Amino acid sequence: MTSHAENTKRIAKNTLMLYVRMLFSMLVSLYTSRVVLNTLGVEDYGINNVIAGVVSMFSLLSSSLSTAISRFITYGLGKGDMQTLKKIFSSSINVMLGLATLIIILTEIVGTWFLNHEMNIPTERMDAANWVLQCAIFAFAVGLITVPYSATVLAHEKMDVYAYISMTEICLRLVVVYCLYASPFDKLKSFALLTMTVTIVILIIYYYYCRRNFHECKYCYVYDSSLLKKMLSFSGWSLLGSGAYLFNTQGVNILMNLFFGVGVNAARGIATQVDGAVQSFVGSFTMAMSPQIIKSYAINDLEYMHTLVCRGAKYSYFMTFFLTIPLILEAQQVLSIWLGVVPDHAIVFVRMTLLSSLTVVIANTLITAQVATGNIKKYQIIVTLCGLWVFPLSYIFFKLGFSPETAYIIYFIVYFGLIFVRLYLVKNLIKMNWIKYAKEVLLRMGLVSACSIIFPSLVYFNMPSSLIRLLTICIVSAISSLTFMYLLGLDKNERIFIINKIQNKIHLSKH
Repeated sequence: MTSHAENTKRIAKNTLMLYVRMLFSMLVSLYTSRVVLNTLGVEDYGINNVIAGVVSMFSLLSSSLSTAISRFITYGLGKGDMQTLKKIFSSSINVMLGLATLIIILTEIVGTWFLNHEMNIPTERMDAANWVLQCAIFAFAVGLITVPYSATVLAHEKMDVYAYISMTEICLRLVVVYCLYASPFDKLKSFALLTMTVTIVILIIYYYYCRRNFHECKYCYVYDSSLLKKMLSFSGWSLLGSGAYLFNTQGVNILMNLFFGVGVNAARGIATQVDGAVQSFVGSFTMAMSPQIIKSYAINDLEYMHTLVCRGAKYSYFMTFFLTIPLILEAQQVLSIWLGVVPDHAIVFVRMTLLSSLTVVIANTLITAQVATGNIKKYQIIVTLCGLWVFPLSYIFFKLGFSPETAYIIYFIVYFGLIFVRLYLVKNLIKMNWIKYAKEVLLRMGLVSACSIIFPSLVYFNMPSSLIRLLTICIVSAISSLTFMYLLGLDKNERIFIINKIQNKIHLSKH
């Protein structure tokens, strides 16, 4: 059996590979977002963003099934049952093919009607908007078929392969931006078609790699009613949580379109890009840790699982906090440098999105732990009922004449409360001491946050807005955050571990 030390080294190695992927992705994303915004213009950029939301409204089915596929493949690997793995993979392909067909039919009927009769899009751009919808539907269907292959790569913890394929996709998207800039045709139509092409290429790459390297990825027709029942039952309950989150994000995006127009959608799209860059940084760590959490549960090593859940939540929060403080304080300066032309509402949207992301990342390892158990009925019902309030409350406040920023305030309050709801429910599923979690994770997060923000805030309020202030805040924030994370965020054993690592590095460098 693999030791915990070897597992920790694997997590560290995989995290490093995913960070390389993330940094590359972030740099390209920052560049391409600006070019796409400037090339398409605010109006077309907003149209593309809101239509992606229409298609995503149907992704709640795929999201729940994707979670089920990842869980069952990883759990099967933890158990070492190759025969069951083969059945899981082939069954997953069957399910995704059926789902892709269903979603294409639904989006062609409901999505096309909603786009042409309900959405607030300029008349002269309706033809381009319909083109974008068709490309988005097909790209979405292709993405569904990719899920079992990418899930298998992650379950085997081949993070280097996942990183290389992701970087290939990023490079292709960079080519898309160049082609968009040079295209003599309608820019919005060209962007949609090229983006769809990228998803097809990535599916082909995953297909050939998995076929050559994993025995379970050789598809054959399988009908295992017992396995399908378990997967669909798991997916069905996951569907509740996926649906709530989808309404709270893409649903609110459509509400903003209906009440405020595509200009606000463009601002929200920018905020989503910034948040996505930050989340991808933290997600690299969570992605590397998730297989170990699920496999630990599969072999009933709950103590190690608890350690991963607690440290994963704490470190994810610290990494997010480290990145978001300078961005929140200097959102106006950063967006001006990045975009040149900053859409209205974008600055406030970015700040509030980043604050909300701090509440979301805390729950990542708790969600993974819940998924590992497979016992999710009660959890999903309660979390969904609590979390679903963002969409109706946003609609009510918009109807009463409140600003679009109100939706972000509602989102933050609801998801902050969900941290404690999730903890209460998950602790029983995995037999974890919630008092220890509150003390070692939540309390340390609060202390680090309160102390770390003081010095960057003093700089922000006592210096005029400039590039010098931006650089100063970045430096002060980094020093302040790292210092208090070390002093207040880590326990004694974690501090000793870091000191020993530094001493070993210094010793090796001298020899």
